[in-house]
Amino acid sequence: MKKKNIEAFNKPRPLFSGLKSYSVGEILAAGGTTAFANKMGKSAEGLEDALKKLPKEAFLTEEEFSEAMKTLNENK
Repeated sequence: MKKKNIEAFNKPRPLFSGLKSYSVGEILAAGGTTAFANKMGKSAEGLEDALKKLPKEAFLTEEEFSEAMKTLNENK
């Protein structure tokens, strides 16, 4: 019977290992959010189109939104 290297499983792995994140400083250095998005090949129109393709269930209801905002404000 082969034994697995348990140590390899104990190492923390990033949640989104395939995605690069950028700091606020990097975004501002690029010229702000719009300039940064443009440099990344993204646009507001692309985001709008992607949002329109999502099903209605993907969005919070007014009640869910209010509850989420209440929770966020209480946990500041």
